[in-house]
Amino acid sequence: GCVEDVAKDKVEATVDEAKSEAPKAEGQAWKVDTANSSLRALGAKVTETHPIDFKTWEGEVTVNGSEVTGIGFTVDMATLEADHPKLTEHLKNEDFFDVPNHPKSTFQSTSISAGGEGGSHTVTGNLTIRGASKEVTFPATIALDGGTVKANTEFAINRQDFGVVYPGRPDNLIQDNVVLTIAFVANKP
Repeated sequence: GCVEDVAKDKVEATVDEAKSEAPKAEGQAWKVDTANSSLRALGAKVTETHPIDFKTWEGEVTVNGSEVTGIGFTVDMATLEADHPKLTEHLKNEDFFDVPNHPKSTFQSTSISAGGEGGSHTVTGNLTIRGASKEVTFPATIALDGGTVKANTEFAINRQDFGVVYPGRPDNLIQDNVVLTIAFVANKP
């Protein structure tokens, strides 16, 4: 049978042309504890879904008083791992992420505001995948408790917005929507 849209019942990020470079957030930088955090994606074709785990990445949260004012991360795309070894290698080539020419993907917030549908905050920032930078807006749940920030989000983006246009085989087309799931912990230095 056919797989239903992986983005069904997920918030779709608002995607727009990237604005100028993100301004430096006010506050103190806290490093993300990547050993206790995760960055994942879920893609699908007609016949099955494919989870993707990004093994090596680093992130930083900026905290000013009792507010999170910035979030940024950089992903080493060569460390992506799908549920099948052949797919992992295919995702790294020019059909998908073209890792030899675009070894890093990045996100840098431009604004974080309290409230919003689907989370405690609304995050806007520049997401760069395969060399294509777009401004994305999505909900996130962000909690600052003493010396720890915990944040998580799950939202859908359209891969074609970032130049990932490989259609798949005619009898097993790839869905355009991909779900990103991010959960991280950052501790006060």
